[in-house]
Amino acid sequence: MRCILFCQNNYAFGILEPIKAYLENNGHDYIWYVNDKISADFPFKNEKNTSTITELENYKSDAIFVPGNEVPHYLRGLKVQIFHGLAGEKKGHFRIRHYFDLYLTQGPYFTERFKKLKSVHKDFDVIETGWPKLDVYGTDKSVFEQERKELLQKYNAKKILLYAPTFSPKLTSAPFLVEQIKLLSENKDYLILLKFHPLMDESWIQIYKDLANEIPNIIFETEKNIIKFLLISDVLISDTSSVIYEFLLLDKPVITFNNISDNILWQNSSDYAELIPLVEKNLNEDPYSKERKFIFENYHPYNDGKSAKRMVDAVADYIKKNGVPEKRKLSILRRFKINSIFKK
Repeated sequence: MRCILFCQNNYAFGILEPIKAYLENNGHDYIWYVNDKISADFPFKNEKNTSTITELENYKSDAIFVPGNEVPHYLRGLKVQIFHGLAGEKKGHFRIRHYFDLYLTQGPYFTERFKKLKSVHKDFDVIETGWPKLDVYGTDKSVFEQERKELLQKYNAKKILLYAPTFSPKLTSAPFLVEQIKLLSENKDYLILLKFHPLMDESWIQIYKDLANEIPNIIFETEKNIIKFLLISDVLISDTSSVIYEFLLLDKPVITFNNISDNILWQNSSDYAELIPLVEKNLNEDPYSKERKFIFENYHPYNDGKSAKRMVDAVADYIKKNGVPEKRKLSILRRFKINSIFKK
């Protein structure tokens, strides 16, 4: 099977890496598509990759794995949506854009919604596989434990707090937590890691970088894959971000501000001034530990580390039964949008 690993944003690298490893270990051929704007961040430069759509057309793929919202309709290959997050409450998560032949879902919560949409649109299929970005949870959850110990020792701290807000201007807590994060850092038992989405407003990125430069126990992290920071942290501070669910699936407490989910199963507040007492409360009491069971069962019930395998196998089986699409039919408006994005 010939596959394209399609990267429009740099968060795609960590999602696609387990799929890449499975393809490589099982005799499949693959090429990375890396948008020019993120090529400097691409971590697999020694592997076959391109930033040119024409090269993808010539590659004649059988399948295209896409953790994003768009893919050129005219490329040969089964167009597979594998998602870039778990935040179903976010605007657009369940929007059908008609670019994909197959949706590979993370768990029952997503599968049920997309199957209902399939019955309406009738132009795609849905298979539940789990999400490859979280395969490390099932294979080597302690992979960064030594790094965690060294960080705590270096900063003479006892707990690691991760602040990872969304970039969405309407939902982000970044403008409201600058002073609160600064106050939180006065407790030297806390090492505070800042991990911002690549699409975050540059002005807020700079403000928090300055804060990290000013205060020794605040670190502004630039590594692209957030998984390491989720694994080593004791509590997550956020707002309405998909990373919340990734952290909850590690069975650890989350604190959010003004989250818009309809089903909040963690500590949420509308008062930014509550940050310090809420951190203490959740570190000491973990009051929402029982509620996390719903997240485990519905958002991602797979803890075997084999979601990438399920995805590749599902695609191979689907192609065996249905063949490889040469292209996908789209409305004139959708074709125009794709041609505009990818400079056709």
